[in-house]
Amino acid sequence: MPGSGATKGGLVVISGPSGTGKTTICKRLARMDPNIEFSVSATTRPSRPGEVDGKDYHFLTREEFASRIQRGELVEHAEYAGELYGTLKEPLERAIAAGRTMILDIDTQGAQQVLAAYPDAVTIFLEPPSFEELLRRLHGRNTDSPDKQQRRIQIARREMARRMDYRHRVVNDNLDKAVCQVYSIITGTRR
Repeated sequence: MPGSGATKGGLVVISGPSGTGKTTICKRLARMDPNIEFSVSATTRPSRPGEVDGKDYHFLTREEFASRIQRGELVEHAEYAGELYGTLKEPLERAIAAGRTMILDIDTQGAQQVLAAYPDAVTIFLEPPSFEELLRRLHGRNTDSPDKQQRRIQIARREMARRMDYRHRVVNDNLDKAVCQVYSIITGTRR
């Protein structure tokens, strides 16, 4: 039923440890339903091979990021594994005003900030099938140094402890199934 459900406009926050498939699921949802938009986060981390500024992330210097915070242009921001991440306010407000559903892929710290500003946001926590599987996924990425991988693992443990703070929880043990479950939550809560 792509294209039939998310029509009223609203905000969906998806969180979960690095390696649970958040970005993949968000991008698939945006492709399958024209009323769903995936928020492009701002970050100070360097781009990875193949990433495009403005499409995958808005790559900013620390100075640019700080300036946007001071001007009130971010809905939320947080430090994650030594880099800054945040959500730009203007695209989010524009999408909601146009009746679209905006999906944010953010950490638990950012989610708290979003809920303070948008208490009606739908919250979904994406979990790995097991912590061992999450470790396998993180090690299989080969995009981070061993030190950065260890930081991601420590952060993942803290984030998993916050999963009960979310209205919905989805285990990503099968990508297609997880996409369908998240889509059902979004369309069910937007009707």
